[in-house]
Amino acid sequence: MRHEYDYEPLLQRLPHTARRVLGWLLRPRSRWVRIPAGIGMIVLGVFGFLPVLGFWMIPIGGLLLAEDLPFLRPPMYRLLHLSVQGWERTRAWMGRWRRAP
Repeated sequence: MRHEYDYEPLLQRLPHTARRVLGWLLRPRSRWVRIPAGIGMIVLGVFGFLPVLGFWMIPIGGLLLAEDLPFLRPPMYRLLHLSVQGWERTRAWMGRWRRAP
């Protein structure tokens, strides 16, 4: 059940495969997969210094857990909103930098 926490801005910016997987995981009936996946991503994200794993797994795991744990929704939504804004500012800055003579 989603209220004002809309993940659509994030999903629209992802590649097709990632969008499909996260879209499936965010459905209510995927709870039995979402909770272990979220916990697993956070635990494995702690080992982000290893070559295959990454620290990027921690916020994605938090996002998955926030769907089922209401107290995590406000901080995860703020993090998501700030990330999208930061990505857009970075893309705009890179666009200006590339066009410079």
